[in-house]
Amino acid sequence: MPILKPKLEVPLSSPNLPAPIMFRSAVAPAEGIYPLHQHAWGEFVYSFSGVMEVKVADHHYLAPPQYGVWLPPKLQHVGLNRYEAYHCSLYVGPQLCSAMPATPCAVTVSPLVRALLEHLRQQPPGQDATPQHLRLLQVLLDQLVVAPRAGSYLPSSEDPLLSAVLRLLEANPGDNRSLPALAHAAHTTERTLTRRCQRDLGMSLAEWRQRLRVVRAMPLLEAGQTVETIALDLGYGSASAFITMFKRLMGSTPDEYRRAALA
Repeated sequence: MPILKPKLEVPLSSPNLPAPIMFRSAVAPAEGIYPLHQHAWGEFVYSFSGVMEVKVADHHYLAPPQYGVWLPPKLQHVGLNRYEAYHCSLYVGPQLCSAMPATPCAVTVSPLVRALLEHLRQQPPGQDATPQHLRLLQVLLDQLVVAPRAGSYLPSSEDPLLSAVLRLLEANPGDNRSLPALAHAAHTTERTLTRRCQRDLGMSLAEWRQRLRVVRAMPLLEAGQTVETIALDLGYGSASAFITMFKRLMGSTPDEYRRAALA
């Protein structure tokens, strides 16, 4: 597993950033990892393609391209990605973090925030100190302050019964067993499993399974696999059923997502 270097050229022990807000982007190879670390400033992590994952203690935050992950200052965390990902971070000085959440969370990325991030990653290096660049970074932070929050796009659970079911589905996203059948496999009841899904995941198991399939489909789309092949591998009887689900969750068809990611 490749150990990735920090995107920011500032010692992690530093009490502050050279500028109030800073932006950096990088390409992370498959199975890349930023080992456990912390810093005095806040960080907003976003992936233009692929899926970045952030682990904080016992919580696992995962964000596909319509979400980012906010990490408040002085928080120990690990960053990783299963497949190659083009990602970025917005670093926010501790003096500007009070308007952002005090705990880590997923943040919904609006079309404006996405456009600002795309613009910033195309800028040549050495722009950090210019007034124009700093104003643009402040606009981006202002948009993140008012962006809707979420716990995690694909939350996890420490509950022994529920986590066993989630591991089954993660190992085989195309598993189409019904809720009663999955409950039986975990030696529990359908009612108990339903309650624990709502308690720990904040959604039904069916919704969680669809999100898992979207997350698994994204790198396959970027790698050039056909929609039909991906649909069948993920347990759908037809490409149209998969396309309908993908568009509902992502706001675009699989082919539209592929074109945007490759662009």
